[in-house]
Amino acid sequence: MTYANAVLQGVFLGGLYALFACGLSLIFGVMRIINLAHGDLAVLGAFLVWSLTTHLGAGPFVALIPALPVMLIVGYLLHRTVLARSLRGGPLTPLLTTFGLAIVVQNALLQAYSPDVRSLGGAAGGIATGSWRLTDQISLSYLGVLILATAVLVLGGLHLLLRRTAFGREMRATAQDPDTAALVGVPASSVYAKATAIAVATATLAGVFLAVRSTFDASSGPTQLIFAFEAVVIGGLGSLWGTLWGGMVLGVAQTIGATIDPQYSILAGHLVFLIVLASPRGRSLFAFRREATA
Repeated sequence: MTYANAVLQGVFLGGLYALFACGLSLIFGVMRIINLAHGDLAVLGAFLVWSLTTHLGAGPFVALIPALPVMLIVGYLLHRTVLARSLRGGPLTPLLTTFGLAIVVQNALLQAYSPDVRSLGGAAGGIATGSWRLTDQISLSYLGVLILATAVLVLGGLHLLLRRTAFGREMRATAQDPDTAALVGVPASSVYAKATAIAVATATLAGVFLAVRSTFDASSGPTQLIFAFEAVVIGGLGSLWGTLWGGMVLGVAQTIGATIDPQYSILAGHLVFLIVLASPRGRSLFAFRREATA
């Protein structure tokens, strides 16, 4: 793989990381918490689509049509039954709650589906393997283009939702000051529940693309959570478009590292993340986090 092709493939990989990260960024921007179960919820959505594909014989993108509404409901109920109470317990309680939820979801998936590795690549057909060859060394994969286009559409849609709709104004008002928003008739609990539903649905979308692109199992969630968190931090906490930039930076770092030596792929991404944390930008992010929890 040439470096030019590595950068191109890294941009496509960054689109996948941006999809994983946008729900995490949305939850942090609105509720000021980090959902440690985000990766496992994405894997749960992937298994739901895998089950529909296996039992109904439909393609994974067709199976997404009923799966997304189901995961929207799961996200809404998750907040109403679990997260709403934890938000009243201080900044550490939601972390512990979502950590416990991640363990529950992961073990439930292990019991239901076993530790076997699965993939939706075969069910997706030619879109998972086909590509446009630009030169002898540079190619555009169908799936990579689809993932990147979907990431841009999802982030653009969320941006318009936040900026141009009444619900978006309610979300921004609640994020800035939930008590004041409540005084003018904006119920924070309802806004938080809807934001969680959207975040879980986008995580499901990312989980399905992961399953089509590679393999997944019941323990894949924590790894994707780490990549999503790194993309959020690189791009800026609470910034939706920043997650796309952060995902691309992380993806390009990993593919360039893999070009140098395959064992440097994940390490290169972590090094970029650590460089951002050590920079003035990283210190400002921690200052923002302290202000949010003060």
